[in-house]
Amino acid sequence: MGILAIVIVGRLLMKIDPVRNWVCKKLNPRETDRLINSELGSPNRADSLSSDPSQHLWSAISRQRLRSLDTFRGLSLIIMVFVNYGGGKYWFFKHESWNGLTVADLVFPWFVFIMGTSVSLSLSSMLRWGSSKKKVLGKILWRSFLLILLGIIVVNPNYCLGPLSWDNLRIPGVLQRLGFAYLVVAALELLFTGAGAESVTEMPCPALQDILPYWPQWIFILTLEVIWLCLTFLLPVPGCPRGYLGPGGIGDFGKYPNCTGGAAGYIDRLLLGEKHIYQHPSSSVLYQTKMPYDPEGILGTINTIFMAFLGLQAGKIILLYKDQHKQIMSRFFIWSIVMGIISAALTKCSKDEGIIPVNKNLWSISYVTTMSCFAFILLLLIYYLVDVKRLWSGAPFFYPGMNSILVYIGHEVFENYFPFKWKMQDSQSHAEHLTQNLTATTLWVIISYVLYKRRIFWKI
Repeated sequence: MGILAIVIVGRLLMKIDPVRNWVCKKLNPRETDRLINSELGSPNRADSLSSDPSQHLWSAISRQRLRSLDTFRGLSLIIMVFVNYGGGKYWFFKHESWNGLTVADLVFPWFVFIMGTSVSLSLSSMLRWGSSKKKVLGKILWRSFLLILLGIIVVNPNYCLGPLSWDNLRIPGVLQRLGFAYLVVAALELLFTGAGAESVTEMPCPALQDILPYWPQWIFILTLEVIWLCLTFLLPVPGCPRGYLGPGGIGDFGKYPNCTGGAAGYIDRLLLGEKHIYQHPSSSVLYQTKMPYDPEGILGTINTIFMAFLGLQAGKIILLYKDQHKQIMSRFFIWSIVMGIISAALTKCSKDEGIIPVNKNLWSISYVTTMSCFAFILLLLIYYLVDVKRLWSGAPFFYPGMNSILVYIGHEVFENYFPFKWKMQDSQSHAEHLTQNLTATTLWVIISYVLYKRRIFWKI
């Protein structure tokens, strides 16, 4: 009823010429002077430009860049911010206890996916404009280092336990995993790609022309997946059955209380130490687990790299079929179907009965294929609406997508400060939590909009 009333009032207002003109102007801010694709995985194009007249040509071209990528990134980021702030304390905005999916489990993989897409486009641009691979590699290493450092020092949840010290420092984390995945995928792309590599050439199998030229990359990624499978199902874990994928605690009738995460948890505790990983996993409430377990641990990073690589594949499709919208969208759809079929085979279309269940804590291979299935479809829809038909400018998600690093770090650092958080009258009220979380999330959208208008972009 509420939505219907808003629609009716909106249609009446749109019949007023000044209002309609103002709305159209605000929803179509096509101009932008930004010369970068993103902060994650997008070296600055300006670094490779000289002072010759071609710079003006490139500035004009940059205004036609794909807004759908920033919109996709911003959508993922804003949902992530809302979820991290509490999501109104609704169960579907909390991470699943173990197997299965909620809305909260969707956004981080999507962010990783679009990071991979940006890597493909930005590296191709830099190489095409004459930057040496040595110089680009230096930037990749530096950005990876900064992401990991920011994750460990700035965005560390163990601040809440007191002054940060090595005794309780959490080593894994979201930015750390992003930094490492970016390093591997960007270096892999740089190693096996040259300037102009995306041009269409005659191939014996045209249907695979976005895959076969990059067969060394696929061999590397598939090798990583074999390593993940071997470690997950063959590594002996003391006191646990081989290949255990359960939550431990009272799960599985309490047979394996100290086996949370199986091999993934064992590797983290062995290499990092129990005090340096996440102490309150999502499984601790429902399954009453006592063992620390980190959802951003070492073993799951392998599949995060795979997720970023699938995003890289989307970027290659955009480059290969430049301005061929039907080809790009059909390839996205085919990739989505293929990933969906693999997910169905691995999970048997069930929550717990499959060979490898969908599990965000483990970052299981079925979780990656499922999330990439959704990601290809979502990117297809946004690409169609924003860049093909131009029915939508991408607002408001476009603005935080242009300043993703600043919004993510800012929302973590200022999470417990007013106006992002305040003392509530009734801490059990969904309405109060929802109001507070929506207000905090909206503030970051407004901040990113103001920064966009002032042409302020924080990149690393």
